Amino acid sequence: MPTSSHQHRQIAESFGVDAARYDRARPRYPDALIQRIVALSPGPDVLDVGCGTGLVARQLQAAGCTVLGVDPDERMAAFARETGIPVEVATFEAWEPGGRTFDAVVAGQTWHWVDPAAGAAKAARVLRPGGRLALFWHVFQPAPALADVLAAIYRRVAPDAPVDLRAMSRPADGYESLVATVADGLRGSGFGEAERWHFDEQRTYTKDEWLDQLPTQGLLTRLPPEAVAEVLAEVGAAIDALGSGVPVSSVTVGLTAARLSR
Repeated sequence: MPTSSHQHRQIAESFGVDAARYDRARPRYPDALIQRIVALSPGPDVLDVGCGTGLVARQLQAAGCTVLGVDPDERMAAFARETGIPVEVATFEAWEPGGRTFDAVVAGQTWHWVDPAAGAAKAARVLRPGGRLALFWHVFQPAPALADVLAAIYRRVAPDAPVDLRAMSRPADGYESLVATVADGLRGSGFGEAERWHFDEQRTYTKDEWLDQLPTQGLLTRLPPEAVAEVLAEVGAAIDALGSGVPVSSVTVGLTAARLSR
């Protein structure tokens, strides 16, 4: 994921092309992460930036939080509303809080679409003193053979994608750079020292599960249906060649900081 990805609005606002698939296929977040956010927040009022279909919001809601979502895609917002999450449609940078403040601002898999400096300033503006900013991402590392196949396919079908496809074989490196850039954006924006979070998971996807989530990724959401079908066919064949299941190392990385009193 490029650290300048907030500049690529056409990708950031493309995920609603199939909101139901996105909600069905995208993974949930570790319970330990949700519990930590709740424990560190001074109260229950949460703003979910780039809430999408409400994946994070519903987990926080189930943990006792009152959640408001903000998302630039009306299709994603409509889906989230149907699941009981109130959502206002806007980019976070342009969103107007109308004097409202929150105990926590969270962003799951979305803060890279926010300008790091403007986003930090807006988060500080809407957080109460001591409020918690929590930003987190899933980092998936498929088996090397599958990662190589994915990179080769994407180079052919999406050669102009604003992503370093060479990094697909080492996604943790890309997220390390991203988190460092986000941390830089927090400095001088009214936050205390940032703390990094790290949650390890291991799971094996079935072929159908992995193929179901692929079209929800930003590299594919803007491709024509025939190109997506080509990708899925080739990836499916690669999975068959590897044997049963799709071994994936999954890590959830995060960055959190408290708003300073002022």
